[in-house]
Amino acid sequence: MNLNDSFFNKVEKRTKVDKNTILGLANKLQNGNMKDEGTLREVIDTLCKMTGKKISKEQSDKIISKVIDGNVPNNIDKMF
Repeated sequence: MNLNDSFFNKVEKRTKVDKNTILGLANKLQNGNMKDEGTLREVIDTLCKMTGKKISKEQSDKIISKVIDGNVPNNIDKMF
């Protein structure tokens, strides 16, 4: 087991999210078209499953609209 496996094992133990799910999401974020509604819905659905949180269709639609319209801050500090 290498350092990466150790890290992912710790994350999985705390979050119940496995390494393949995390890497799949990272790949989708890196390679996906973030202006595509289908891709965004997949990412949102994956995040909801990973976190155990549910959001309404209206909330999902609002997130997608903001991302497609470019209304998401480039700097995470501006989000809070």
